[in-house]
Amino acid sequence: MNLQDMMVRRDNSSRTVDKYLMAHEGHVIAVRKHPAVLLLPVAVVVAGLIACAAVSAVTGVAWVWWLWLIAIGYLVWKVVAWSVEFFLVTEHRVMIVSGVLNRNVVMMPLSKVTDITLNRSMAGRMLGYGEFRTESAGQKQWLQSIPYMPYPEQLYLEVSSVIFGSTEASPD
Repeated sequence: MNLQDMMVRRDNSSRTVDKYLMAHEGHVIAVRKHPAVLLLPVAVVVAGLIACAAVSAVTGVAWVWWLWLIAIGYLVWKVVAWSVEFFLVTEHRVMIVSGVLNRNVVMMPLSKVTDITLNRSMAGRMLGYGEFRTESAGQKQWLQSIPYMPYPEQLYLEVSSVIFGSTEASPD
């Protein structure tokens, strides 16, 4: 079973994704960003915990823990935002659906995509994510950079085959 089959089965029932597809479009690829996008909010909560514990222990001030609750609220908000954000590639277009209260759908027709590049930082190689960069001829690009893409090599091959119409099997 290839990556595309796994993603199609996993995300077929997602009403969040389905309502942005046209009647003749099927899921080709639908994934969430890598959970590494949540590292900064988790670090804020941990640092806040340490800071609040230190301040509370040294000064005896208990109200400082309310500040830590703000950090926890920030983490919860980021987790909810991550859970409703999807990267989609159909037979006709590339989209990013995001937003908790206000939905934002950014779309580019596949016919406008001239190139796609995969960039992987050292942290991305260690944690298993990459960044896709798309190029299109003569247009302002809203989808120029798509960071934190999970299993990047496999996803890159699948997206490239959809965008550029390759039906050949992967050399792996």
